[in-house]
Amino acid sequence: MPSQFATEALLGLTPVLLFLAALIYLDSFKLVRLRVVFAVMLAGALAAVLSYAAAGPLMDLLHVGFPRYSRFVAPFVEEAFKAVVIVQLLRTNRIGFLIDAAILGVAAGAGFSLAENVYYAYVFPDADVGMWMVRGLGTAIMHGGVSAVFAVTAQALREREPNSRVMIFVPGFLIAASLHSIFNQFQAWPLASTASTLLVLPLGLLLVFDKSEHEMHNWLIHDYETHEHLLADIENGTFAHSQAGRMIKTLAARFSAEMATNLFAYIKLHTVLVLRAEALLMAKENGTPLPPAGRAEHDSFARLHALEKKIGRTALLTVWPHLKFSRRELFELHQLETRAA
Repeated sequence: MPSQFATEALLGLTPVLLFLAALIYLDSFKLVRLRVVFAVMLAGALAAVLSYAAAGPLMDLLHVGFPRYSRFVAPFVEEAFKAVVIVQLLRTNRIGFLIDAAILGVAAGAGFSLAENVYYAYVFPDADVGMWMVRGLGTAIMHGGVSAVFAVTAQALREREPNSRVMIFVPGFLIAASLHSIFNQFQAWPLASTASTLLVLPLGLLLVFDKSEHEMHNWLIHDYETHEHLLADIENGTFAHSQAGRMIKTLAARFSAEMATNLFAYIKLHTVLVLRAEALLMAKENGTPLPPAGRAEHDSFARLHALEKKIGRTALLTVWPHLKFSRRELFELHQLETRAA
């Protein structure tokens, strides 16, 4: 029995894990840490447990049997639980680029498949090899693929509409749940659904992945130059007379002269750290060995957080729209701070 379970697990999980490993390998920037990938997989497995726990009460509430529930309701329930994992990653700036979204989306789906296949192995101990191949090449890839579709769509909309909140998640969720539902309609034709899944989802994600890498490279070069100009303006005094600089002086007039000093110091330090993070990203892309994190980086973040406390959240939120920073910069700073910790 243990050897049979190992074979089932191998057939059920190997394809999606290989796909996940391929995405991580192809990522030139290597921004997603393996410990984060494993944590997201565990969260995806928890999403599966919660989805299955909700199935019984929902079938009773909706007065539907399992076949209809599986085709029309379960896809939306399961994608909602998986979506919570991705939304939390986006809210905490753990995803900065489409590449990260694709990798972590597949990781959430892989974790979901892991828990689901353990359950199936328990319920159907005598299932043949054919069923497990279908689950591995079809169902597991589907879970990883549609979760990645949700994550990539949400990240793309967040980049386009940075001030939007709930609505950026709706289109990706509807697409992911609909694709999942379409897959479940063909349970009587497992080979056809598996072949379609293997043809459409991995290929589509790899195309998005390739395009995103080029866009990320171009953005990184442009953003680095932008921040270099900003730092130069701060150091030569030009920034103080810009629209953002005047805004800071106006805001400081409501509080104290110290507020303006702290804000200018915060913006300069923030810019220096973002430039450092972007320089490291470009080094990663070029395959250049990275210098070890020094005490200076750790101390810089300590000063940054001390300035944030002095300035206060309200003042920072007022000034932020006038600065040349975005959520991507927050993601870059998170990466750099994790390295310096």
